[in-house]
Amino acid sequence: MSLKLITTGVALAGLVVLAGCAAPGTPSTGSPMPPPPPGTACNAEGAQFAVGKRAAASTVEEARQRSGSYMARVLWPKQVVTMEFNAQRLNLDVDAAGVVQRVRCG
Repeated sequence: MSLKLITTGVALAGLVVLAGCAAPGTPSTGSPMPPPPPGTACNAEGAQFAVGKRAAASTVEEARQRSGSYMARVLWPKQVVTMEFNAQRLNLDVDAAGVVQRVRCG
């Protein structure tokens, strides 16, 4: 095997490894996510209407808007999630069928 072929293989392997090292929250376009607008703290009371409904995209978005949150996430049973508190995030806890059981901020 030639030295040029080995060098090329090692360089390609290095590029593949580095491709997975993008900064968290950075889309593939390379531009960072915009900061949340001021005053986007979550208020879960506004999203209580979602309890008992399926967590369809339209329901999640309406709950996010009504709660005043910057973002929302759907949490499934036994799903691994980060535990840091984020006052601008709405959490919708769903059962195995995808029905919202609880809404909360964080």
